[in-house]
Amino acid sequence: MNRICKLFDIKYPIISGGMVWCSGWRLASAVSLNGGLGLLGAGSMHPDNLRHHIRCCKEALKAGAPGNTEGRDLPFGVNVPLLYPEMEQLMEILVEEGVKIVFTSAGSPKKWTPFLKQHGITVVHVVSSSLFAKKCEEAGVDAVVAEGFEAGGHNGREETTTMCLIPAVCEATSLPVVAAGGIGLKCQIEACRALGAEGVQIGTRFALSAESSAHENFKKHCLGMPEGGTKLLLKKLAPARLAQGSLFTSTVAQMEENGASKEELAAYLGKGRARKGIFEGDIDEGEIEIGQICSMVKEIETVEQIMKSLV
Repeated sequence: MNRICKLFDIKYPIISGGMVWCSGWRLASAVSLNGGLGLLGAGSMHPDNLRHHIRCCKEALKAGAPGNTEGRDLPFGVNVPLLYPEMEQLMEILVEEGVKIVFTSAGSPKKWTPFLKQHGITVVHVVSSSLFAKKCEEAGVDAVVAEGFEAGGHNGREETTTMCLIPAVCEATSLPVVAAGGIGLKCQIEACRALGAEGVQIGTRFALSAESSAHENFKKHCLGMPEGGTKLLLKKLAPARLAQGSLFTSTVAQMEENGASKEELAAYLGKGRARKGIFEGDIDEGEIEIGQICSMVKEIETVEQIMKSLV
């Protein structure tokens, strides 16, 4: 058993990414029931909704629940983007509801890591460079997720690929390293282990699973997309990997090609684009965030099927 399995008390070092509008309690609990670690995606949840998903996840994973054959409560975690507008309230909910594992992202771990650790919570932070991995170790986190720019959604500005990032991060820190970004196949997990990672975080393949809360239109649009079917855009705001073939993506690409300013891009982006695309299934006007590995995902599978193929 490696350090990631020991840290989270899981059978397989496979984690489902805490993705906005995809990672509700059904997806998170299914991954945990099948031996991995499921994460709830707090970034798209208001406080009361997050509390609801935490409680549903705990109920689904408690000893004796259907599918739980281990005779103990199974673990799960919550992914928290640190730019969340209601951070204080959210952190209090995590403590009140007894959440044991928190993955933080999109911000510095220095402010909230001491608070979480004080309440006995295991803390993991997502990084896109070896420099940030060092800062995480200084901040006292328990592990890091090193995410290459093949990943869907928001990405680091460095545009470092997973193949280059993982060994650099492993060399820079003594913390356990979880590889992420463009991972969705068993052979890729083996490659990440060879690079020094002790676990993997998988987003896209779970986002397109039967248990994902994403809209069916979103899933069908992303399934079997050709190589090069995604593009890293919105670099002047917050770089995001988006699926091509939608009006929104093509408009943003054209605006950037024409030299649109940060303000012009922000005005066009507006609010609620990710919800519209991922959760409501508006392929034209929504923001379709997905990783490069979607070209290798050909059908909607259950989490059980996915986990069996990975282990």
